[in-house]
Amino acid sequence: MDKIREGYYAVWRGEEFPASPSHDEVRLYTEVPLAGFKAALPGRFVKTVPYDELDRLHYVVTRCLWNDQPFVILGEHDGWLRVEYTGGRAPVAERLKLERFDRGVYQAWAPVTEIREIREEVYE
Repeated sequence: MDKIREGYYAVWRGEEFPASPSHDEVRLYTEVPLAGFKAALPGRFVKTVPYDELDRLHYVVTRCLWNDQPFVILGEHDGWLRVEYTGGRAPVAERLKLERFDRGVYQAWAPVTEIREIREEVYE
């Protein structure tokens, strides 16, 4: 399976990076050292650029079905996916024995083998 993406991404100088926008600039992240990027943590490098230097800024959400119900995928680890229920029906979430993360927010760890119809949606 390809890497699951969720969050902001920016295209800068023709290359896409995970991003974190703020009021007037965007932080770009990479796992490999690149010219102009500073080490933030081991294996994580960051560069701050103004919005007008970006080719594109967008938000990515990965959706799927699990147990025939709609979810977004928040992350992955060792053959499991962290999923959040998007069906909006508490009785369904309770029937699926999902963890109540917050009011109206239900999440779970799902085996990747049980996930169907994975699709990425990009919002400009």
